[in-house]
Amino acid sequence: MDAAAKKQLELSACKVRMGIIEGVHSAKSGHPGGSLSCADILTYLYFAKMNIDPKNPKMENRDRFVLSKGHAAPALYSVLANRGYFDTELLKSLRKIGSILQGHPDMKHIPGVDMSTGSLGQGISAAVGMALSAKHFGGGFKVYTVLGDGEIEEGQVWEAAMFAANKGLSNLTAFVDYNNLQIDGTIEEVNSAAPIDKKFEAFNWHTIVIDGHDFDQIEAALTEAETLDKPVAIIAKTVKGKGVSFMENQVSWHGSAPNDEQYEQAMAELKATLETLQ
Repeated sequence: MDAAAKKQLELSACKVRMGIIEGVHSAKSGHPGGSLSCADILTYLYFAKMNIDPKNPKMENRDRFVLSKGHAAPALYSVLANRGYFDTELLKSLRKIGSILQGHPDMKHIPGVDMSTGSLGQGISAAVGMALSAKHFGGGFKVYTVLGDGEIEEGQVWEAAMFAANKGLSNLTAFVDYNNLQIDGTIEEVNSAAPIDKKFEAFNWHTIVIDGHDFDQIEAALTEAETLDKPVAIIAKTVKGKGVSFMENQVSWHGSAPNDEQYEQAMAELKATLETLQ
């Protein structure tokens, strides 16, 4: 990736993080930690990878994206807004009565959302169904999904993984947002699925382990995925709360919104990052 393209992605990711903080602060609820950790992955997919058109969200041959860890909706909404699916001002309406931006993605009302998610484990199952449909009907599109490392404690995830490999869904790529924290603590304290790559390999997936905040590594992994004849799991090592110093690696920010003072600090940090990139 050339320097100019990488810088543009870093700028976009910073703006996405600002949108996440804007939304959860305005809502006084939400999930900032896991939204910030997957922001770079979503930014790369929507700004550099997927075949999409914000002016035509239902384009038939568009690539599909499923946010399996649906509680990270602030990240998806911010990416969609910054990509042009709707006005960024709408992010301030997160979780408010009458807003289309519910606490979890809603495919019926939000432009650009391909699947309603929130019940953990179900998102990847829907993604598998989409990939199977593309294979069966010759749709030609690719399907991407992002799971949480806590989410993959759900048994349904592994049923979907088994099915995807059995059907040879080479058009399916799953990212695992491996930030090592879930609502009750570290994944080791709760019910660790480690080694995650070996488990996916046991279900006959190809696996790639990367730094989930490095756009070069994200790009290389997705390029490699397109050369394979089986589904691919990209294990992306990330930092919960990435980009906001007092949120990073703190489990308390899994589902807490910043107060006014914390909001000002978080936005000041992100604006400073933005200025260094411009």
